[in-house]
Amino acid sequence: MTADDLAGLFADEKRVRAFAAVALGATTPAAVASRAELSAKDAAVALLRLQERQVVTRDGAGLTVAYRYLRQRAREGAASAPGEEFGSGDAQVDAVLRTFVRDGRLVGLPAQWTRKKLVLRYVAERAFEPGVDYPEAAVNDRLRAWCEGGTLDHVTLRRYLVDLHHLHRREGVYWRPAE
Repeated sequence: MTADDLAGLFADEKRVRAFAAVALGATTPAAVASRAELSAKDAAVALLRLQERQVVTRDGAGLTVAYRYLRQRAREGAASAPGEEFGSGDAQVDAVLRTFVRDGRLVGLPAQWTRKKLVLRYVAERAFEPGVDYPEAAVNDRLRAWCEGGTLDHVTLRRYLVDLHHLHRREGVYWRPAE
C-alpha cells in the first residue's frame, strides 16, 4: 500500500471514524457503529474496506488495528521515499539523513549524539571542499543556506562543525581538513 493508497483509504470520513473506533477499543462491528456514531450498514462497509486494505484485522479478541502492518508500511515508505538521494550505501544512515535533511536544508538535528555527528559530517562534506580556505563571511553564507527554514541558526551550526573538527579555524579563516 502506497502513501497515496493510504490517503485515499482515509479520505472517507466514515472509514476514519470506524478506524478511530477500533483504535479506541471497539472490537465488534456493533461497537464500532455505536462509538463512531455510524449506521450499522455504514460501519460494516467502512470496516470491510479497512480490512481489505489490512489496516484493521480480526483476531480472537475481535477487531484490532494492524499496527505491525502499518509500521512495516511506514518503514518501507521511508526507505523508498522520493527526495534527496544520500547514497551512503547504508539504509539506516540514509534514513537518518532523510529525516533531518530535506531539499539541501537542515530541518533539525537529532537528539542522539551519534546521529547528530552523522548529520553534521554530512553537512560539512556537502558545504565545504577539503583544503580550501573560506573567510568567515563565506562560511556564514554557506551555513545560512543549510539553516534556512529550520530550527538551527548558522552560528550554532558553525560551532558544532568546529568543535567536531569538521572545520578548522585560524584568524578568521576556516577550512575543511583532508580526510
